[in-house]
Amino acid sequence: MIIVFGSLNMDMHMGVNRFPQVGETILSFDYDMSPGGKGGNQALAAARWGVRTAMVGKIGDDGYGVRILNSLRRNEVMTSGIAKSDTLPTGLAMVVTDQGGQNQMIVASGANSELSAEQVPDEILKPGNYVLFQMEVPLIQNIEVMVRAHKRGAKTVLNLAPAIKIPKEALPYIDYLILNELEAGQIAGSMGYNIGRDDVAFAQTMARDGQLTCIVTLGARGAVAMLPEGRGWRIDAMPLTRVVDTAGAGDCFCGTLTALLHEGFTLPEAMKWASVAGGLCCTKKGTQEAYPYRGDVEEHIGSLADARQI
Repeated sequence: MIIVFGSLNMDMHMGVNRFPQVGETILSFDYDMSPGGKGGNQALAAARWGVRTAMVGKIGDDGYGVRILNSLRRNEVMTSGIAKSDTLPTGLAMVVTDQGGQNQMIVASGANSELSAEQVPDEILKPGNYVLFQMEVPLIQNIEVMVRAHKRGAKTVLNLAPAIKIPKEALPYIDYLILNELEAGQIAGSMGYNIGRDDVAFAQTMARDGQLTCIVTLGARGAVAMLPEGRGWRIDAMPLTRVVDTAGAGDCFCGTLTALLHEGFTLPEAMKWASVAGGLCCTKKGTQEAYPYRGDVEEHIGSLADARQI
């Protein structure tokens, strides 16, 4: 089973011809609202692969929260670990997308700020299970669950997004660390790594120092992964003729990769399949509604070459 400990938001998507400058008002040509949040996104991506997935999060006692719960249940994500806040509304994210498919986002945490490690029972933190984290909930709660999961034998996967500095003392409790190239640069500076913009060097350093597997996603350039002993792989991005919306592609990659690792795929195999899943979701509008099912990925897997060792 995969347990996702993370955020649940309602996403408001707005389409624009271009992003506004500071102080400028522009008109959006359309908008819609759909369930999101990095936790909810990654849980849904894992569930669409067919892996038993449970979500642990917090919502407000409002219509947005009800809509999020119903969406997760329709997609066969277990929701008994989702609690309701008595005081705060459901988290809300504003996602603005330009005509090139690029995004700018602002997130209001709402009830996500009350998510507690106490919502995760010890009995599900057992060998064979994976626990997937992001950084849209309180860091201290993430770390508490990581420590408990590691000690009880579950594998831990941290998507370090947004890029918030984590104490080095927490690294031994992380099995897989996933972040994008922008986040890698921010974390490298905050942790005192003098490696410039070398993504491979960053992944090598983090993998060695933390004794973990570090994966850096590179957008249209694919992704790299390094193991603690120095071995690594590079995967290209899935070739796309048209990009509609990149929102949620990173979450799709994380959720799919975790599901694949849970199923016993090797790391280079998991990188390939997760890259195809992430690419496919960029060809449709929206976030969770754009996530592919297992059959969709199987249909397109031949369009991407295998990961190569670096």
